Amino acid sequence: MSDGAARLDWAGMMRAGLRDLRLHPDAFWALTPAELALMLGLKAAAPPMTRDRLAELARLYPDDPAPTPGVPDTNIQEDSDADG
Repeated sequence: MSDGAARLDWAGMMRAGLRDLRLHPDAFWALTPAELALMLGLKAAAPPMTRDRLAELARLYPDDPAPTPGVPDTNIQEDSDADG
């Protein structure tokens, strides 16, 4: 490891994971440092969804997108007029 490389505080991370979060050792060692930081609330969470962001996502990912030329339509709709 180079002199300029960031060093991890393993003792502190173990205390936080095993003692504070009460993780089983197997669960602790399966985590990445980023996952542990997230569990401890050290990283900022995603901002709340706004109306503008929801509208943008609806525009980008519509529920019923227009058909793509050359791609068969896989939406199978049942005939509602059929007698059963």
